[in-house]
Amino acid sequence: MRTERIENMCGGNGHVLIRHLLGEKELNGKCGLYAEVTLEPGCSLGYHKHHGESETYYILSGQGIYSDNGILRMVQAGDVTFTPDGEGHALTNTEDDNLVFMALIILGPQEQRQ
Repeated sequence: MRTERIENMCGGNGHVLIRHLLGEKELNGKCGLYAEVTLEPGCSLGYHKHHGESETYYILSGQGIYSDNGILRMVQAGDVTFTPDGEGHALTNTEDDNLVFMALIILGPQEQRQ
């Protein structure tokens, strides 16, 4: 498993830690990402839109504010978010503990690689 640290991801604050659970071969051209993502206190994943793909988050621990196309709501462990193709989202850790979630990006039919 490969872990990467991305600073100011999508214009967010601080950094994002991404632990890739599957590599390109295992994703089989159908998924763009399957990873455990950590937002440390004060960090955020900035607002971004998805084109030709959808993304689902499953919150494992912590709490934060999720932006669903600009509509804000609190998320916590056990919550699921879904962002379809053409829509956008963001996530901010608002607490003193890490916000950890699973991220799954599923590619649309035109985006899938053979």
